[in-house]
Amino acid sequence: MDDLRSELNDLKQFIAELKADRAATKEKERREAWTRYVSLTIVVFAVIASIAAQWGGKYSSMTQMSQAQASDQWNFYQAQSVKQHMFELTKTQLLKAGTDAQMAKAQQDFDAKIADYDARKVKIKADAEKLEHRRDIASQIGGKLGLAISCFSVAIATASLCLLTKKKPLWFCSMVFAAVGIAEMIVARTMKTP
Repeated sequence: MDDLRSELNDLKQFIAELKADRAATKEKERREAWTRYVSLTIVVFAVIASIAAQWGGKYSSMTQMSQAQASDQWNFYQAQSVKQHMFELTKTQLLKAGTDAQMAKAQQDFDAKIADYDARKVKIKADAEKLEHRRDIASQIGGKLGLAISCFSVAIATASLCLLTKKKPLWFCSMVFAAVGIAEMIVARTMKTP
């Protein structure tokens, strides 16, 4: 009978320890419930960072394309300049060797052709400068988005450290980095796009 009472007491003590352990586990879960929100913010930061990366890629491509197009326009400008110069040289040579009537007609033809090249060069130069402006604006917007992506990366890393160390201030710090990233995205999106 004493063995039965002893085992019954051991069983009661085991049940009490089990209840205490269960209560401690529930208390720990209740104290660390905020970590679920940290995990959720990490996911939100990652989604917003991927949106910023998509936008940044768009403006990076626009920067490269505008630069290539501007270079093409400047090459075209140079080609027009070379052709114009050839006409000017030819005009000079022909005017030395012709009669007065021929020289007057040739001079008019050459002057018209040279004026046409001048007009083309003005338009080509304006187009090239417009493309360079577009490149510069796209580069500025891309830079803002690049900074936003960096801020989100730091925010994700800081929030992850928060989960590992269970230090709540790191979570708030990560939110500050994310807020800076969002501000940079807003600034980038409100800039006049080319």
